[in-house]
Order: sequence, then structure tokens, then C-alpha cells
Amino acid sequence: MAHNKVNYGDETPIAAFATTPGNSALTLIRCSGKGSIELAALVFSPSDLKKALGNTIIHGWIKTDEKIDEVLISVFRAPKSYTGEDSIDICCHGGPVAGKAVMDVLKNAGFREALAGEFTFRAFMNGKIDLTRCEAVMELVSAKTETGRCRAVSRLCGSLEKEINEIKQLLVQVLASAEIYLDYSEDEISADTEEIEGKLPGQDIAAAVLSKLKMLSASWQLERIYQEGVTVVIAGRPNAGKSSLFNSLLKEDRSIVTEIAGTTRDWIEAWVSIEGIPIRLVDTAGLRETSDAVEIIGVERSLKLLQEAEIIIYLIDGKNGLTNEDTDFINKNNTDVRHIFIWNKCDLAPLPQQFPVIGINPICVSAKTGAGFTALYLAITSAILDQTNTVSLDLSVSARLGTLRQKNLVDNACAALEETLALSEQGEPLDIITPLIRDAVNSLGEITGEVSTADILEEMFSRFCVGK
Repeated sequence: MAHNKVNYGDETPIAAFATTPGNSALTLIRCSGKGSIELAALVFSPSDLKKALGNTIIHGWIKTDEKIDEVLISVFRAPKSYTGEDSIDICCHGGPVAGKAVMDVLKNAGFREALAGEFTFRAFMNGKIDLTRCEAVMELVSAKTETGRCRAVSRLCGSLEKEINEIKQLLVQVLASAEIYLDYSEDEISADTEEIEGKLPGQDIAAAVLSKLKMLSASWQLERIYQEGVTVVIAGRPNAGKSSLFNSLLKEDRSIVTEIAGTTRDWIEAWVSIEGIPIRLVDTAGLRETSDAVEIIGVERSLKLLQEAEIIIYLIDGKNGLTNEDTDFINKNNTDVRHIFIWNKCDLAPLPQQFPVIGINPICVSAKTGAGFTALYLAITSAILDQTNTVSLDLSVSARLGTLRQKNLVDNACAALEETLALSEQGEPLDIITPLIRDAVNSLGEITGEVSTADILEEMFSRFCVGK
């Protein structure tokens, strides 16, 4: 028997876990939709939930023929709620069972399970937030570092929406000026109107907008790093101190450290924050020729990780000095900007005044004592910035893009404006140029959701987590 597909955009009362059920003190279930308060009142005691004012909390029981769980219900009346609809948050006991029992009662009462991101979708459709703030919600939920959280909060507060709207308004002015010349003959336009022989009215404004949009587009390259992070692989010969460095950067003992070469047989990874950038740090097996079957596999996996890594920290064992294997590796990779070369164990063996390999100046550190780590952090962030063509960790723009969707739309607007200005310089007629300006305006409107289609919205919100 065919089931009707549930779509975004209806007003059906929905419910979903806002917290993950498990071993916790509390579980939160969020409900929203037309009639959701009255529907919840059917399975709640005492019966005064229907009369509850917005922004109040009611204590009672979720019940059927028997009491299911003692709860607190936060009541939100439309339009003063996250979704803009009547909504409630049910705070019940934690654990894997209590919340599920409450959810089963709600579904039997008439609530359906919310789709991924459906609460935020309804907030957008009801004019509570624009699309940039919707996306910032998920950025905030998935932030890996404090810096990432701050940047997501900035967009959630509307910094990007404000910037896009201001830029779009400038383009609308240019578009309106151009359309005036299309609607009226030249002698009907007042004498104080800008002369535009062979020139787009407001061409200087369009050029300034293009410059702003290019800066916005460039901001995504760095924002992507703060959101997704960078893979940094630690490599080197066995017993060079890779696992000690891994543990020191992590500030915890994750990798086994012994004096026996080849202790690490496979790679291990963990997330760490360096200068606010999420780093996927990977400790690998020592690189050397070996007849040990298990170690051979570990070395092969390490070499594969080196190919995939965005940054490679290569350790030289200062205690044993530079080996032929170290020299071969350095000579093969010294022109690769991904590589950072480390002279480790500087507490036992200082870096030679003249390093044997020309053009290489390793950073002197001690994975054991932490000496030289400030220089190492700086080298890692500098290597990341060099690869992203970013001058500094803080671009001088008032707002930054938060998603690839936003970047693609900004790039679309840039392409339309570049063609607009090129045609204007060639003296092409306005009826050819004007549609391009309108395309740029529409692309910017799509960023905030002023221009949108149902399929685009569904594709975007389906990536959200359920309960948001």
C-alpha cells in the first residue's frame, strides 16, 4: 500500500527530540504547528494547558489511561515562538526510555514526526529568520571550535543578511535607473539626470558592488576552514617522537609512547583547536623499510594519508640526527608548501647552526617539554593561510559567507555584474544590459531567501538535523 510522502510546508502539528535520548538527566521534545497546544492538552494533566499564556511553564503529567512521565511544558504562542506558530517544549526525564514513551503518546495523539530541519523551515516560511540565519543555526550546532561558534553567531545575529540586503539595495538603484531610460525617451528625462551616452547609469555603483561581492566570495575560503577543519598529518621515522608530539598537541595521552621503534602500527586521529582552527590531527606509523607484515601495512596507510593531508609535519629525531631517509624525504618535498619540518628533542640535542640540507630551516621543538610550540602553531596557521591565499585570519569585511550555497550565488552575481560592466564599456544598449543586473539582484535575493523555490528549500533543509 502506497504511503503519501510528507512534504515541507504544511501546518500539521509536528514533534521531534530536540536532545538526543540517552543517559542524561533530561530529554527535550519540541512540538509546533497549528493546534499543537490543544492537541498536547489531550494527553496532559492538569487540563489547564489550553489556557496557558505564552512564555509560561506548566507542570504536570503526560498520560493516557495511566501516567507516563512527569514533565514541564514551556508554552509559546504564535507569533512569539521560534517557528512563528503555537509551540511547546516538553522537558521530560532523561534516559533511553522515558522520552520515547512520551513521543509515542504524542504521535498517537496526532503529532507527526518532524522532518529534518522542519522547525527552522517553518521559522523561515513564517518570516522569523532569513535563509542566512537558518544556515547559521546548523553552523552553530556543528561548530568545532570557539572561533567557529563566534563566527556562526555573527551570521545568526544577521551580519550577513544585513550586508547582502545593503548590497542588493545598491544594485536595485542601478537597475531602476537603467529601466527609467528604457521606459522613457531621452527628451522626457529631466536635464539634471545623469548623461549616459554609451554608459550604464550608476556604473560606478555597480563597479563598487562588484568589488564588495568579490571580497565576500573570498571570505568563504577561510570560513570553510573554520567549519570543516584541516587535516594535519604527523610523519617521520620510527621513534622520532611523533606520538609524543601528537599527545602534547592534544594535551592528553592518546597515542602509546615507548622507546621501542615501530610502536605505532596504524594511524590514530583526534580533533584539536589551533588558533581557533579545527585541526584533524593524525599520528602515523613510522616511515621506514621493514619486513614486518603488519608494519608494512601501517607504512602504506601512512603514505596514503600523506597524499591526502593538507598539512604535513615531518619530524626529525634530533637525538639521532639527520638520517639518509630524512634527507631523501626532505629533498623530495622541500618545495611543497604543505610541509613543515621539525627538529624534535631539542631539549636533548640543539639544532645544528648550519642545517645540512640547503634551503630548509626546521622549527626546533621538544615534544616532551613543549618548547618551540609557539613557533609550531604559527607555522601551522601560516601554512594554512598560504594554501588558501588568505592574508590574515581576520579578513577586513563586515560579514562573511557561511556556506558553499551562498558563495555560489555571490559568484553568480559577480559573473552577471562583470558582464554588465564589460557590455557597458563596449557601449551596448541598455535592453541587453538590464537583464544581467536583474540576474545579479535575483542571485542576492536567493541568498537570503527573498527569491526561492520549493525544491531548493527542501534540498537545503533536508541537510539539517531533526529537531532543528
